[in-house]
Amino acid sequence: MSQVDKLLQRLDKVKRTGLGTFSARCPAHDDRGPSLAIRETDDGRILAHCFAGCDVQDVLSAVDLTFSDLYPPRALDHRINPERRPFPAADCLRAVGFEALVVCAAAAAMLAGEPFSEIDRERLILAASRIQSAMQAAGLSS
Repeated sequence: MSQVDKLLQRLDKVKRTGLGTFSARCPAHDDRGPSLAIRETDDGRILAHCFAGCDVQDVLSAVDLTFSDLYPPRALDHRINPERRPFPAADCLRAVGFEALVVCAAAAAMLAGEPFSEIDRERLILAASRIQSAMQAAGLSS
């Protein structure tokens, strides 16, 4: 039995509202209509929200479940899912590209013998630091 089925069989007036989404009466309060939304994510986790304001812990307690029942069992080898990148790769490349332009502008100014202010030096150091951080995050540098 799947984790979502384990929850759904303990609820009243369950209705499928979409692919992997359901509504039901909330067991944590005297619910006359379905105010509990349930969604199964692609990785098997279950999200629940009572629109009347009940805490998820109260909802789970009312049906004799715990938070661990909302997550798929771990694989025997205990491998974890790879980290999802919080930003699209194109956005990251644009940011690194901009920092590279700052470095190029600083190099051109130095080659032309232009004076370098303290603000210019600080911005060049920040650009180099951001590029280095991006490389470390991508696993390209230690």
